[in-house]
Amino acid sequence: MNPAGKPGKTGSLLPVEVALARLLEMAEAAPIRERECLPLAQVEGRVLADDLISTLDLPPWPNSAMDGYALRTADWSGEPLVVSQRIFAGQAPQPLQPGTCARIFTGAPVPAGADCVEMQENAEVLADERVRFTEAMSPGQNIRPQGQETTVGELVLSAGTRLGPIEQGLAASLGCAELEVVRKVRVAVLSTGDELVEPGQALGPGQIYNSNRVLLCSWLQRLGCEVIDAGILVDDLEITRQRLGELADVDLILSTGGVSVGEADFLGIALREEGELTLWKLAIKPGKPLTFGHFRGVPVIGLPGNPASTLVTFALLARPYLLRRQGVADVEPLKFQVPAGFVWPKAGNRREYLRGRLENGRAIIYRNQSSGVLRSAAWAEGLVEVLEDRTLVEGDWVNFIPLSEVLA
Repeated sequence: MNPAGKPGKTGSLLPVEVALARLLEMAEAAPIRERECLPLAQVEGRVLADDLISTLDLPPWPNSAMDGYALRTADWSGEPLVVSQRIFAGQAPQPLQPGTCARIFTGAPVPAGADCVEMQENAEVLADERVRFTEAMSPGQNIRPQGQETTVGELVLSAGTRLGPIEQGLAASLGCAELEVVRKVRVAVLSTGDELVEPGQALGPGQIYNSNRVLLCSWLQRLGCEVIDAGILVDDLEITRQRLGELADVDLILSTGGVSVGEADFLGIALREEGELTLWKLAIKPGKPLTFGHFRGVPVIGLPGNPASTLVTFALLARPYLLRRQGVADVEPLKFQVPAGFVWPKAGNRREYLRGRLENGRAIIYRNQSSGVLRSAAWAEGLVEVLEDRTLVEGDWVNFIPLSEVLA
């Protein structure tokens, strides 16, 4: 058996890593350069356009890490101290009077002259309101120093960072009311094939409902893209040319199904005649066929048509491409190793991404791994990666990619 981290031989099939590297190179060659300035509350899910540099120290002054008493350790010899002032968060304290302590609360500025805060649990208030301390103390104790989190001029968030609630909160702590973000990627989504029917319509002979476009449109919106629903592309060359020509102002045309070398491959014909088309046979299952090309200068990614194949190839290849177009550096999903809770007796020449979930710390897989079964992904919590030329027995290590890593 191959170790969990090493790919096997794929023959003429293109390894997943190579296909991803090529897509990322093409993404870097066509970055989204336009930007917009948005209120901080509206940047969730967007990509930061410029480095965020701190314009102040955080915290801006030494402050207390807890409720207690501020004092100068050299003033304390074991005798009770008089409380000379009370300091709440949001107040400016007076300098500490020598030989006294100050009642202080969490987040309040430490008064000049104090070098220690003792928690109130280690203090006893006497009848005369002096305070006796019961534990030894040391300078700096329970004080958050000025600039503990960041200092003026320090890089806080790099350009290309995807912004979420934590990043929004961090920007707010620096006083930012708005941020420059990369313009949304405009993606046109279309499906190909006369066999496809929209949900809600009656099915005719040989027809199926179109699930891929709904899946992709929703997914792209989660990624912060501007989605243009281009509908179903019927099997007609002139209509195909016309529809593609109407999408000249998008950043990417994302299609599912129908791009091959067959007589009815009208999308492929249009790309060859008025652009370029590269067909890859990937060492991946599900999802072997993948297309990249251009139509009149607009990039086109063609995903395979089976629902599970669409899901896997979008998650692992199209999604990173879209993020890199916006300048995101870290585009690959987190994966970690877990023991297999299943047997995989037959080695294949393609890397397999099985729809699975974790139970009792082990990866188990859905009973039907057909590329046409989307229900497997609805049941799953992630993708279980089985490398090329590998068999598995229970307990062998496999890579697990949580769906939460790729769905946002």
